[in-house]
Amino acid sequence: MFSPELKKEISEKVQQILRETNHPELQNGDISFILHVDGAEEGSWANIRNNSNRSLPVPNVLVQNMMLLDQAVKAYLNLEK
Repeated sequence: MFSPELKKEISEKVQQILRETNHPELQNGDISFILHVDGAEEGSWANIRNNSNRSLPVPNVLVQNMMLLDQAVKAYLNLEK
């Protein structure tokens, strides 16, 4: 959904916002996160991770949840026809 350049920009801004919270439970250095964004159209979505840890895979539970959500949306849209 987003270009790699835009994902990097979003990731840097999220990192900055999280760091500015000064929350005591956040790790020092880069904060690991995965941000899931739903698009306006069916099947349009993006996962955005922190830039420093690209080796960290998207958790299977998130992938499974997105597959279930896509199936539910498709079933719902078919009911409306």
